Amino acid sequence: MSGRTRRLWTLQPSRFAALSRGRARLAWLALLLLLLASLTALAVPSLTGTGDAAAHIADRMTDIGLYERVVAAMKGGDGYYVAASDAMRSGGYPLHPFLTMRLPALAALEAAIPGWASIVLLLALATLTAFAWASRVGIALAGLFPRAVMMLLLAVSMLAFFQPGLVLFHEVWAGLLVAVSLAVRRPGRAIEAIALGLAAMLIRETAALYVVVMLVFAWGESRRREALGWAIALLLFGAVLALHAHAVASVTGPLDAASAGWAGLNGPGFFLRALVTATALQVLPAVVGVLLVTLALFGWASWDDALGLRMFALLVAYGVMISIFARLDNFYWALMIAPAALLGLVFVPDALADLWHRALDRRRITVTTVTP
Repeated sequence: MSGRTRRLWTLQPSRFAALSRGRARLAWLALLLLLLASLTALAVPSLTGTGDAAAHIADRMTDIGLYERVVAAMKGGDGYYVAASDAMRSGGYPLHPFLTMRLPALAALEAAIPGWASIVLLLALATLTAFAWASRVGIALAGLFPRAVMMLLLAVSMLAFFQPGLVLFHEVWAGLLVAVSLAVRRPGRAIEAIALGLAAMLIRETAALYVVVMLVFAWGESRRREALGWAIALLLFGAVLALHAHAVASVTGPLDAASAGWAGLNGPGFFLRALVTATALQVLPAVVGVLLVTLALFGWASWDDALGLRMFALLVAYGVMISIFARLDNFYWALMIAPAALLGLVFVPDALADLWHRALDRRRITVTTVTP
């Protein structure tokens, strides 16, 4: 067999290093087709430019003002459901179905502590998340330059999460909790990750998809105790969600507005565009941003580690959800997976090198004649 591929940025071979020549060539073809398919994102209306999409964003940003009013009312003595329903009616927000009203956990926290303390807590959580991911990914890299690139990618991924102005945005908190939960999970020790996953669900119900992904992995790896832990977290969340539905029903009536629904069917291109918008990649030309996000997915798939595979599956799961259900003004759902999404790019150089090596591999047989 031809010589081994020299490592570029990582200490260990990628998942593709063991592919046969035929499968490596198929992988090259799949990657090229995936990159070409990602360009469909260019047909999605700009989420940061002018026109209807910009109007959607302006409307969505009023959510911060909405929850500012909710928290202020709670500090004045109102209960959450009364405060939220009054604020949503006055702002023209739909109140049906019950999921249009956020769970009360974040508002209750914000109402219980000073505003400056909320900002400090958010920045501390963001810092912890960055440190946890830098520690996990950093040990897989060789040399200072790859680690410097990793830190740059973390900064690009987490720009929104260090903005105090988004302290009332539910996806910011839930996205950080999901990210740190995934980073701290270890084989045989998942209690902290499960607790953080539950906390994320209590802030934003879409975090339940993360818990489902982790449950599937734990069950598939025959980690029954861990799978049970994730299942219990889902059951607890289901109970809380039922209580929430009952509480919302007690403050709403048939004349309250109903949501237009969640069946955007905007496709995978919208998911890529949404993830670009959720990160600092939005300052780049759209074509560059979507290609980098696609390569980051490829990088996560290539990392021969349980964390890499889980992160890849999580991105795919949220990608499917956003592609099918999110409307254009729901682009912010991508914040749920943004904190570490772009770190997959650090695995791309070695993954491409391994694929190239395997695709060109030619086994040589040397016949040696021994003369007695």
